[in-house]
Amino acid sequence: MIRPIPTPSDRLLVDASLWSADLAALRSEVERAAGCADMLHLDASDGQFVSPLLFFPDLLAAVRPYTDLALHVHLMAHRPAGLAEAFLDAGADLVTVHAEADGAAEAIARIRARGAAAGIAFALGTDPAEHRDLLRRADAIVMVGTPLGTAGTGMDPKAPRRIEAVKTLLAGRSTQPPVLADGGIRRETVPMLADAGADGVVAGSLLFKAADPHEAAEFLRSHRPAAPRRLALSRGER
Repeated sequence: MIRPIPTPSDRLLVDASLWSADLAALRSEVERAAGCADMLHLDASDGQFVSPLLFFPDLLAAVRPYTDLALHVHLMAHRPAGLAEAFLDAGADLVTVHAEADGAAEAIARIRARGAAAGIAFALGTDPAEHRDLLRRADAIVMVGTPLGTAGTGMDPKAPRRIEAVKTLLAGRSTQPPVLADGGIRRETVPMLADAGADGVVAGSLLFKAADPHEAAEFLRSHRPAAPRRLALSRGER
């Protein structure tokens, strides 16, 4: 059963990154996230696009029975279609591939042909305006605000303006895919990202390392995405 992407209209969507969870107690962490998250986020790699391998299909399959939340795989891989299908076989509901990857369009087509949702991610330095065709195909958009393959890194100062720019590109679409901010999600950056129009955040340590994860989730959900402002990126902001 493919679970739909949550689409809250009056608050931020919380996509909880399991990279920041206690990996020695992953089942408990997945169950603990039930009241705090809208989706669970699993980073994955081919070891080439970025060096950390992170999560893999059999591990996703192992946690699938313990949550009813949608599972979102952020796949950092060249030629991602085959690996995307392996994650779908394991129980993923949303698979996001990178615009910078070879075969991103093919992967999106194969994911959607399986009845699942397909996302497109943009690394720092990639201008979404140069990938309008992929934007048109995407069910979700992930705007990465830190160097790929890193955890616990501060948000790049350009991240909010990049979100404003991609929201400008999406203006006028009959259906609006959610734009998720990924990387550097801290209490001081969440208001900036919401003001920029982010529909959700990929929250890791802010949620899983919190003394009270439910309070942290309420903090995130107290923010509402701002209405989009028209903006284009200058070359130095891409």
